[in-house]
Amino acid sequence: MRLKKPYIAKPHEVKITVDGEYANIEYVEKGVSGVNLKIGPEIHEMTMREILDAHNRVLLAMMESARNYDHVAVEIPKGKPQIEYSERSDQWIPRGAVLRCLIDSGEDNEGVVSIDERELTMREFGRLLCTYAGWGMRIVFVPEDDIDVEPRIEVREPDENGL
Repeated sequence: MRLKKPYIAKPHEVKITVDGEYANIEYVEKGVSGVNLKIGPEIHEMTMREILDAHNRVLLAMMESARNYDHVAVEIPKGKPQIEYSERSDQWIPRGAVLRCLIDSGEDNEGVVSIDERELTMREFGRLLCTYAGWGMRIVFVPEDDIDVEPRIEVREPDENGL
């Protein structure tokens, strides 16, 4: 189950504990993600209400930033590598926010995703996708020869042939 995002809270809606320079804010409501907020050494001079106010200010700033965010999905040019191997995380990671890939079935009818002629197992592809955890995605299926062409998209129910 995906946890709900933290929200502007009132004192009775959270439990706050202090750990060093951090405030751990846990929501009373089940299924809401907690927050680990670094405040600094001044945290030891703050009341719980002041800590909660700081938390709420951070959330308000994040909401304002999200309202002003103009997302541009970067697509790596054809012929350049779209993914790279990260030694640090021991997995393949995308270099941009658009992936051109082909779907195939490998051994034992397990799915395989080819990106830049590199075959990734479903597990490897899933780990690659998790680098964008918390984001959404749209998957558009196109003919193999058209993976670098932006398709026309119609929003409607499929016809009797499933198209």
